[in-house]
Amino acid sequence: MPKLPVFRLRNSEPPSRPDLQYYGLTLAFSDLQLGVDNLRYDVFFSRRIAADLSFHLARYICRFGEVESLFEMDIPSAGQTKFIRAPEGTTKLCKPGPADLKTLLVSIHLAILNRAKAEGNPSVDVLGRLAVLKFIRTELQTQFARILEQCRMKSKSLEGVRQAKMMQTQELVSSFQVRKKIILRRAGQELFRLLREIEKETLARTRRSLLGESLLGELPADWYRLFLNPLILTEDGRDDYLCAEHYYMFGNFARDPDRFPSLRQFALNFLRELGYGEGIDDEHLEQALNVPENATTLVGAGNGEDLTPEDRNRKDRLDIWTRMLQREGVLSHVVASYEAVPLLAEYAPRVNPQQIKNALIFREEAERVEKIIAESRLHSDRLFAAVGRVASCRGSERSRFAARLLHDLFCYHRDLRGLEALSAGFDSVNLVSDEKVRELSTLNGMLYEFLPPEDQRPAGDRVVHHAILKADVRDSSRLTRSLMEKGMNAASYFSLNFYDPVNKLLAKYGATKVFLEGDAIIVALLEREGEALLSVGRACVLACEIVSLLREYNELLERSGLPQMEVGLGIAYQDSPPLYLMDGERRIMISDAINESDRLSSCSKRVRKKLAPDAGVFQVYSVQIGDGGNRNDGASAATEAEEMRLNYNIGGICLSEEAFRKLQQEISLAAWTPDASESGFTGPGFTGPGFTGPWIDEQREFFVGTVPVANGVFRKIAIRKNRIAQVDIRDLSILHWTDRCYYEVCANPAVYAALPGEKSASASR
Repeated sequence: MPKLPVFRLRNSEPPSRPDLQYYGLTLAFSDLQLGVDNLRYDVFFSRRIAADLSFHLARYICRFGEVESLFEMDIPSAGQTKFIRAPEGTTKLCKPGPADLKTLLVSIHLAILNRAKAEGNPSVDVLGRLAVLKFIRTELQTQFARILEQCRMKSKSLEGVRQAKMMQTQELVSSFQVRKKIILRRAGQELFRLLREIEKETLARTRRSLLGESLLGELPADWYRLFLNPLILTEDGRDDYLCAEHYYMFGNFARDPDRFPSLRQFALNFLRELGYGEGIDDEHLEQALNVPENATTLVGAGNGEDLTPEDRNRKDRLDIWTRMLQREGVLSHVVASYEAVPLLAEYAPRVNPQQIKNALIFREEAERVEKIIAESRLHSDRLFAAVGRVASCRGSERSRFAARLLHDLFCYHRDLRGLEALSAGFDSVNLVSDEKVRELSTLNGMLYEFLPPEDQRPAGDRVVHHAILKADVRDSSRLTRSLMEKGMNAASYFSLNFYDPVNKLLAKYGATKVFLEGDAIIVALLEREGEALLSVGRACVLACEIVSLLREYNELLERSGLPQMEVGLGIAYQDSPPLYLMDGERRIMISDAINESDRLSSCSKRVRKKLAPDAGVFQVYSVQIGDGGNRNDGASAATEAEEMRLNYNIGGICLSEEAFRKLQQEISLAAWTPDASESGFTGPGFTGPGFTGPWIDEQREFFVGTVPVANGVFRKIAIRKNRIAQVDIRDLSILHWTDRCYYEVCANPAVYAALPGEKSASASR
C-alpha cells in the first residue's frame, strides 16, 4: 500500500500559529530536614491515626470485595477472632460511613497544615500530604493481602464440616482474589472522592487562611493540583475503567494502534507538523502535552463552528490531526473506544473492556463477545447498536471524536506525569513505624510528626538549643598512681569526692549527664521550646558551685592527709539541638559543643609549669604560639590559631565566645571597672597585691550579671574578657596581642568580694 502524503496547512495566507503553554511536573522540597538515613524525610503518624485509617481501608476492601458475608458465617472452631479489630475507643465493629473516614482525613490534614504554619514552610504541608497518600497506597495492598489470608483461613475452617458453606466460601475467596484490581480501584475511587471533597470544603480555605498568599506563593502554582489527580491511588495509571471514565480507554495489546505511547508520539508529530518544537527534542516538546488547554487552542471541540478566522484555522488543524489518525489506522479504534464506554456498566466485568472495544470493530471478536453475553443471560442489543454507530461514523462526527481524543490525551498525559512526580515524592518519604527509629529521628530534630491535638506531646519536649559543661580532672593518672601506692582505692576516691557531689547538683539546674569517664564528667543543659532560655547562665552558676564544692572537699582531704583534686571546667554553647545516635537502648549525644568544651577545659603542662607559682586570683589564661594570630584569612586562619592555642585552667571556668554572646542575651551584663586602689591594679603590668596575674591585657573587660536559678533565688556572676596573647615559643614571653579573646567565669571569692556593694555588705555583717 503506497504511503499517504503528509498533509500540511495551505501555503496561501498561512494562519497564525497560536502560542502554546509548556509545563514540567516536578516536586522539589525546600528547607526540609532529611531523616536518619540522609536520603528521605522521616514522617510519623500517631498509632491511633494509623490504626483508624487501616480499619476504614479494610472495611472498604471487604465491602467492594463482597466478602462481608463470609465473616458473618459461624465458625465451627472456638476461640476465633474477628478479621479486623475496631479502633481504640469503640466497643463494637460497625460499618463505617463516609463521614467517619472523612472526619479522620480532615483531622490528619489539619494537623499537617498546623505543622506547616508553625514552621512557616508550605513544603511541610506538601510533604505531609504525600505521606498520607503513600500510607493509603501501601495500606490498601497490605489490607487486601491480610483479608485474603483470613478469607482462606475461614474457608479452610469449614472443610469437612459444612460442605455447602465450604463451596460457597471457596467461590467467594476465588472471586475476591481474581477481582483484586477492581476491588482496589473501587476502594481507591471512594477514597479519592473523599479527598477531593475535603480539599474543596475545608483544606483549600484553611490553607489560604493559615499560610497566606505570601507563603503559598513560594510553591509552584500547580503543586496542589497534583493531589486532585484521579490516578494517584492507582499502581501505574494503567486502568481501563478509570481511563474510560476520565480520559480515553487506551489499547493494551501490542497490536493495538491506540496504545498510549503510540498516541503520545502521534501528538508530538502533530505539533511538529504544525511548526512547533523546531530545534528542540521530544522531551521538551512533550511539556506542551501537560496543558489540556493547548488541545482546545489548537483544534477546538470539533463542533463545526466556522464563524471567525481562528475557528477556520482550528478546523484546518483538526483536519490535519484527523487525517493523521486515519492514516495510522487509529481512528476506528478511537471511535470504538468512546462508544464502548456506555456499555461497560452493563457488560463488564463479565466481558473485558478491551474485548468490548474490539467487538465494535472486528466481526470475530463481536461473535465471541456475543457468546459471553448470551451465557450471562444479558441482552446484546446495545452491543450491536454500538457496532452500527462505529461502522457508520463519518465526516464531522469523526472530527469530533478526534478533537475529543486530543484533549483527553493531553489530560491523561498531564495526570500520568503528575503521578510520576508524586511517585518520586513517595520515594523521598520514610513512614516511620519502628519506635527506635522514631526516637532517634526525634532526638536529632529530623522527624515530621503530624499529630492531631489529642495525640500531641507538650511543646516543651522539643529541644531548640543546648549548652555543654565539662569538668576535667587534672593529672588523674598521677593522682590514681599516688592513691594506689598508698593502698587506697582510686575509684571510691573519685566517686566520693567528685562524681557523687556533682551528680547531686545536676537536678537543681536542670542539667543531664551526657558522659562519664575516668577523669571527667560532661553535662548538658537543654533549652526546650516554651521555657526560659537560660542554659548558659545556669551552666555558669553550676560551674561556680562545682568549683566551690571541690574547694571545700579539698580542705577536708588536706586535713585527712589525702591528695587534693584539681579540675578545669569549660562551657560551650550550640544554637541548635544536639544530635544523637543509639547504642541499643542507650542514647549517645553528638555535638560540636562537646568538642569545644573539651578544649576549653584543657590545660597545657608547659603553660601550667610557667604560671602555677603566680597565677593570681584568675584561674584561666590562653595564649597562642606561631603566626596564626597575625593572619586574617577566614576560617583557615581561625582553625590554625585554635590548633596553636595553649590554655591554663586550674580550678577555673573557661567560656566559649558563642556562650558569652548567648549569656549577653539571657541576662543583663553590666561592664565593671575594678577600683585600682582596692583591687591592686596599679599599672599596665598589674603587679600590685590585688588582681594580679601574668598575661593580663590592658584592654581587659569585666562584666557582672545576676542569673535567676529558681523562684526567688539568684546568683551573681563575673566574667573576665581578655585578649589572647601571641607568645614566643621559646620562653612564652608576650610578643603582641591578637584580636581574639577568651572569657573566664570568675570562680575566686576574692573577685566577688571586690564587686560593688559586696565590701559594705560584708562589713555590716
